[in-house]
Amino acid sequence: MASLGAYLRLLGAGWTLLRNDALLPRELDAYYSAGSRTLARTLRVFATRREGRPGERLARSLEPLGPVAIKLGQFLSTRADIFGRVFAEDLGHLKDRLAPFPTAQARAAVEADLGRPLSALYDTFGEPVAAASLAQAHEAALRDGRRVAVKVLRPGIERRVAADSAVLALAARLMERWAPPVRRLEPRKFAATVIRATELELDLRLEAAGADELSEVMEKDGYMSAPRVVWDGVGKRVLTMAWAEGLPLSDDAALEQPGLDRKTLADNLTRAFLAQALDHGVFHADLHEGNLFCAAPARLFAVDFGIIGRLGAPERRYLAEILWGFLNRDYRRVAQVHFDAGYVPARHSVEAFAQALRAVGEPVFGRTADAVAMSRVLTQLFEITALYDMHLRPELVLLQKTMVTVEGVARRIDPDHNIWAAAEPVVRRWIARELSPVSRVRQLAGEAEAAIRNIARLAEPAPVAVIEPPTPGRPLLWFALGALASGLAFVAGWLLA
Repeated sequence: MASLGAYLRLLGAGWTLLRNDALLPRELDAYYSAGSRTLARTLRVFATRREGRPGERLARSLEPLGPVAIKLGQFLSTRADIFGRVFAEDLGHLKDRLAPFPTAQARAAVEADLGRPLSALYDTFGEPVAAASLAQAHEAALRDGRRVAVKVLRPGIERRVAADSAVLALAARLMERWAPPVRRLEPRKFAATVIRATELELDLRLEAAGADELSEVMEKDGYMSAPRVVWDGVGKRVLTMAWAEGLPLSDDAALEQPGLDRKTLADNLTRAFLAQALDHGVFHADLHEGNLFCAAPARLFAVDFGIIGRLGAPERRYLAEILWGFLNRDYRRVAQVHFDAGYVPARHSVEAFAQALRAVGEPVFGRTADAVAMSRVLTQLFEITALYDMHLRPELVLLQKTMVTVEGVARRIDPDHNIWAAAEPVVRRWIARELSPVSRVRQLAGEAEAAIRNIARLAEPAPVAVIEPPTPGRPLLWFALGALASGLAFVAGWLLA
């Protein structure tokens, strides 16, 4: 049961949006139904701060509402292709240009968390260079001269996140109860996923571990890099990492650097994300411009590893097969994978769903980003998924959110970005490796080995006080199991050679 405080904060959020004419903005009157237009004009009587463009008014509303609302604004700011370039740019400062807290507080927090004076680790500790919803970053230098970035959580942020989470959970419950059309989007499960991800961001030791893991993953492909963690400077509220090269993509000057290959840079971003998700099952799940740095000719560096997404083997396979099906315009296969994965209820027709997917895929296949109206594509997808009772999958929330964000950033880097062409080599590599006959034999051998171990456990006698002689049939059982294992190993070795 939600507390009175959660209800009051939700009402306060609505009032803030209303005062700034950001709830039902006047610029969208032409798109509202007659009833909605009348409601909007009535509520607009209470709008006392109407100055500025829609994006500016929304940013002004979201900033005081806390970290969860700011995260929403960050997501919207990556989709200039849907909401317009000016709207996205007006929301852009929510990524890393919020008001910082005093450096004196940051210095005190670092010393308290690391349990020693700043001078024991850092030679210099400067002013904030970026401030986001949960933390801010300071430029510093270690005693050995290495340039580093020190991330420090905002004071009292844990209480603010807890309060915001309660409001988000309440809003999700109300939506599920009073808005039947959105129930299939599983608002409560979506809210729980977002809340859990945000809670994990509040322990920077976990972020350090995620950064270290993803740094190793990124090195295997080379599409993206991550600064090294300085473990001596890591605590629950403090994270020290090597300084990222280049300029942040949130800086307008980043894409104007001499010698920058924008096409390759955009391709690298798309391929880096897909390689992480498909090949390794772990990916950076907060790839907005404020968390990405670039340098000529097409080097890409990621920071802020507070949100890490993970995919199990089945989800990775479904994702790869869906992408591969779209790349080959095999809509029947794409539809079948949706049914196999349980994304579409079995009562529907595979062929009819394939036809619906063709209606979405054919108009955009092979076309460059600037030739595709993504707002229309997303509207059509939403309508089609509703027809086939597709529900939101909580385990895929971070994946879907990151895919949308990555595409938006790639489009900003290169307006001609072709996401299908960029994805093709990564998806092809995965298909060739994981769905080849050799891979299937390897998988069969692994499953057989596991089955043998399970059978062996069943064959073991229960512990008894008296040691009995072995059962006469037991040597035959072990011989059969050994012969089976040897045969499978031989076949697998021959095929893999």
